Amino acid sequence: MKSIHSIVNANLVGKKVVFLFLLSTLVYIFMISVTIPHVTEHAQGMSLLDMMPLGYDFEYVHALFNSLGEAGRHAYLYRQIPIDMAYPFLFAITYGLVLAFFLKKLNKLEGPLFYCCLLPLIIGLADYGENIGIIMLLTHYPNFSSSTVTITNIFSLLKSSFTTIYFLVLVGTLIVVFIKSINKKK
Repeated sequence: MKSIHSIVNANLVGKKVVFLFLLSTLVYIFMISVTIPHVTEHAQGMSLLDMMPLGYDFEYVHALFNSLGEAGRHAYLYRQIPIDMAYPFLFAITYGLVLAFFLKKLNKLEGPLFYCCLLPLIIGLADYGENIGIIMLLTHYPNFSSSTVTITNIFSLLKSSFTTIYFLVLVGTLIVVFIKSINKKK
């Protein structure tokens, strides 16, 4: 059985990484410009659960779903969530490879920094947990439990926390790559 390290190394082809980056970016742009605004139209100014990095509670979820009305809850469940079930997979693969690609340029892929490439997998799993929780909340509205809200919120907080950590690592890596390329030219 191949190790995760060898699978990542085998897929660090520039064209493949760029293709996956473009594909995942297009899906993300579609969500933030089409499906999320469509659902948000019904929310009367309230943020969707996916878009709340600091979390939410039972009262907020109940107020949001009430505000969305039947049409908004339907759009959330049947328009936004299906797209958002594809995105975590794309994000996990793409952004794991993006970081690995730049770490390889720094000759740091073989060391402990390799494990940072697994952060997008954790983010993707947390996003799936969040999405499954939202599906459960939407399908059981108005009779969902506070424990389902709490568990879904935990996945939302994990997703946003690990996303922040990942992008800090990525930006730091890109800065080092940039500095190294400038020093090479001198």
